[in-house]
Amino acid sequence: MKKIKIFGARQNVVDKTSVALFLESLLKNLPKSAKDLAHRKSRFAAEQKVSMIQNRDLIVVAKAKNWELPAKLRVLLQKRAVRTISGVSPIGILTKPYPCPGKCVYCPTEDRMPKSYMSNQPAAARALRNNFHPFRQVRNRIIALEESGHPVSKLEIIVMGGTWSFLPHTYQNWYIRKCYEAANSFLPIDKKTDSYLSLQKIKSLKNLQKLNETATHRIIGLTLETRPDFITEAELVRMRKYGCTRIEIGVQTLDDEVQKLTKRGHTRTHIIRAMKLMKEYGFKVCFHLIPGLPGSNIEKDLVWMKEVFKNPDFCPDFVKLYPCVVIESAELSQWWKDGRYKPYDDSDLIKLLMQWQTFVPEWTRIMRLMRDIPVSNISAGAKFSNLRQIITDQPTKLREIVGDDFYETHKLDTHNNLFRDIRAREVGFSVLENLSKNESPILVRRDYAASDGIETFLSFESPDKKVLFALLRLRKPTDNFEPQFFRSVLKDAALIREVHAYGGEMSVGKGKGMGQHRGLGRRLIEEAERIARDEWRKKRMTIIAGIGTREYYRKWGYEEKMTYMTKKL
Repeated sequence: MKKIKIFGARQNVVDKTSVALFLESLLKNLPKSAKDLAHRKSRFAAEQKVSMIQNRDLIVVAKAKNWELPAKLRVLLQKRAVRTISGVSPIGILTKPYPCPGKCVYCPTEDRMPKSYMSNQPAAARALRNNFHPFRQVRNRIIALEESGHPVSKLEIIVMGGTWSFLPHTYQNWYIRKCYEAANSFLPIDKKTDSYLSLQKIKSLKNLQKLNETATHRIIGLTLETRPDFITEAELVRMRKYGCTRIEIGVQTLDDEVQKLTKRGHTRTHIIRAMKLMKEYGFKVCFHLIPGLPGSNIEKDLVWMKEVFKNPDFCPDFVKLYPCVVIESAELSQWWKDGRYKPYDDSDLIKLLMQWQTFVPEWTRIMRLMRDIPVSNISAGAKFSNLRQIITDQPTKLREIVGDDFYETHKLDTHNNLFRDIRAREVGFSVLENLSKNESPILVRRDYAASDGIETFLSFESPDKKVLFALLRLRKPTDNFEPQFFRSVLKDAALIREVHAYGGEMSVGKGKGMGQHRGLGRRLIEEAERIARDEWRKKRMTIIAGIGTREYYRKWGYEEKMTYMTKKL
């Protein structure tokens, strides 16, 4: 069988003997903190006259020797523990540069990158180094996360690069197939050639997905980015065959006049229609929003940004905010130079976002407040990327930016007016010491109308509702919904669009975490089934499951049918 070279070399530990010696000392006497660990590394290096030992070296050697690291030490060794704190390992990858159907004036244009991306952004730089090859990108990230101390059994692949739906279907098929090949490629290694046996004999995407259902690294979620005007039922069917569970759409603004001025090319009507179709087919939906566009102002932005959640035609599950900035390679740069456009200053932008986030409901997750554009690329506009940190953890700086009057009028010192979205409350980001030992998570139910249907958001939370342990999104579709495709699983069925237990990622089959592997997901599913059966009189439950979660749902009586997991109630 043909051998394929491994992309993404593993960490090369030069002085394994010294690393093992130091690791033994740590296991005998665990460091009390990151500061204590750093002090002991420094002292060991001086005494042994060796280079400073890196955390990654310790992780690699422990794995090679099959030494089980205590949870406390594992956390101290992890690089950026926040990466997997939501219970999954997100892996962002880019498609190669293709022409874009849009002509948006604010989008940067770089010859060797997909439109709207710049080569010095972290994910884009990694993609460029790997020549945009999906197999290389996915495998590189798995190895990097693994050797940084993160569990990587649950992968969330996020495909970026512009309008996915505009790409040739042959490229789409090849691209997704390579993603599954990369996740499945962690098979026994041929140590003589440092390569793994090719998966070439597995030709079909369906068979690769079948293998991934029980693989070491399971793709439990696949996200694709597109535009609202490209959403059709046929497009959603294609996405489902790839294993897509979440769609991110470039809404940008709800103001049609601004859309026209900035040459976006779609309207509110496209967004409303797309939103209904995506939810009726069970997808989770993320809106990309851009405050501060030409033709708008603070007052207009606040109106439509509030409408995103107050109008049942919209109500996204996730949002990413990309406040408008001026990039040299965008057409907007000339408008700025000519005096036809002026971006918001830091004070106005933060005041806008401080007011907007009070409208964001508990069932939405704010995934981003600022885009990770390097400061060197920004000609004008906000240049800080840690906006959430400033708002929640840096009161002095926040007061300095917004001014005393605004700070005191909105009572920002009390924290009662701050984020209540999912990310702000999920258990991995919360201080568990604030929970009483006698307080167990309670079941909370929130119902709201959305896209001509009913959404029920079920969750396990602390009694004061400040800490979120697990959630489930249940949908009662439109009464007269007549799907063109997948009728046998969608027609007259209740839909579970998401089940998620929070807390640091726990590998499949391993122990209990703060939110994961405690049975909370199962209890949420039971309650969803009760609501669908007893209150809505539905006879079938259908779940839009990621490929790597199918085995989980089979435990509870669900079977795979037409890319979904379904069960008669």
